[in-house]
Amino acid sequence: MAKADTSKKMYRAKRGTLMLLAVFLMGSAVVRIALEAAPAIAREVAGAKADTEETQAMAPAAAGVPDSAEMQAMIAAFKKREMMLAEREAEIEDRMKALEIADQAIEKKLLDLQQAEAKLLATLNLADGAAEQDVTKLTSVYEQMKPKDAAALFEEMDPSFAAGFLSRMRPEAAAGVMAGLSPEAAYTISVVLAGRNGEVPKE
Repeated sequence: MAKADTSKKMYRAKRGTLMLLAVFLMGSAVVRIALEAAPAIAREVAGAKADTEETQAMAPAAAGVPDSAEMQAMIAAFKKREMMLAEREAEIEDRMKALEIADQAIEKKLLDLQQAEAKLLATLNLADGAAEQDVTKLTSVYEQMKPKDAAALFEEMDPSFAAGFLSRMRPEAAAGVMAGLSPEAAYTISVVLAGRNGEVPKE
């Protein structure tokens, strides 16, 4: 009976030793596998991380950032628009210069017209003054003539013209001329003189 118990104990001890040895062997295998697989796993992780970063970097482009061709087209459109605006600005500037030149020409023309008007007015005044002087001198000549000779001239004049000279003459000289006229001429001239005197305003 004692021998049987001893055999069982020895069997159990051997079995325990074998189990412990098997555990150590398995642990060693696991450690070795882990050490060998670690670099490969690290490489896989690094590759996956790089792929993720590349995908994230490419995401903005796919999200709407224009590519090179689109960017060139946009730049060309902007340049064309800028050229059109520059041409429009130059056109407006040219028109403004043309309007300024036209305004200056109009002002010069108005100034020339004003100067011409002033000269014409001076000429007319001079002519009126000269005519007045001529009439005054001619009236003086008629006054110095003999009444009979002056009457002969007045007989041939237009009644209105003759009345104008008689109205300028001294009363005694005019009376002498009227006395030398024919009754018809004297009457007509008298009517003209009366009409002129009637047009004079009375207080």
